[in-house]
Amino acid sequence: MEEPIPQETIERRIFLIRGYKVMIDRDLAELYGVETKYLNRQVKRNILRFPEEFMFKLTREEKNELVTICHRFGTMKHSSTLPYAFTEHGVAMLASVLKSERAIKISIIIIKTFVKLREIISTHKELAYKLGELERKIEKHDEEIKAIFEAIRQLMAPPAKSQRRIGFYKEKNNAKAK
Repeated sequence: MEEPIPQETIERRIFLIRGYKVMIDRDLAELYGVETKYLNRQVKRNILRFPEEFMFKLTREEKNELVTICHRFGTMKHSSTLPYAFTEHGVAMLASVLKSERAIKISIIIIKTFVKLREIISTHKELAYKLGELERKIEKHDEEIKAIFEAIRQLMAPPAKSQRRIGFYKEKNNAKAK
């Protein structure tokens, strides 16, 4: 293999379809240095190695959406053939089906990219969770701060005037009773 393929190149070729991170057969064939029809022929010959969680055929709607968001799929627009999407496990299985040194090396790079993306997503989930906790704490503190300000306002308010007199005075009713 001439030069290793940068992970960024592979990352741009990974899509989220049906809740799976996948790569399209056309992109994989290009990376492996084979024709798409050869890659798909090898998959069909070894179809038992590719259950639906490893590989699935796109629907017409999914294909049209891909064509819309990626110009490199423009030639698929009028094609009657629907492309295959391969998950991380499907990519690993492709290396055993294609059996070339390039396929093995490329599969290793692709799988490392999938792992890196999974770690990034995991980090983002953890960060989102911590941010949510912080927001809840701040909301709790906001209520406490509001209560403190209300107490300060009450202390700053002038006291209500008392109707009672201050000092010693003689009660009239008590003197008569004795």
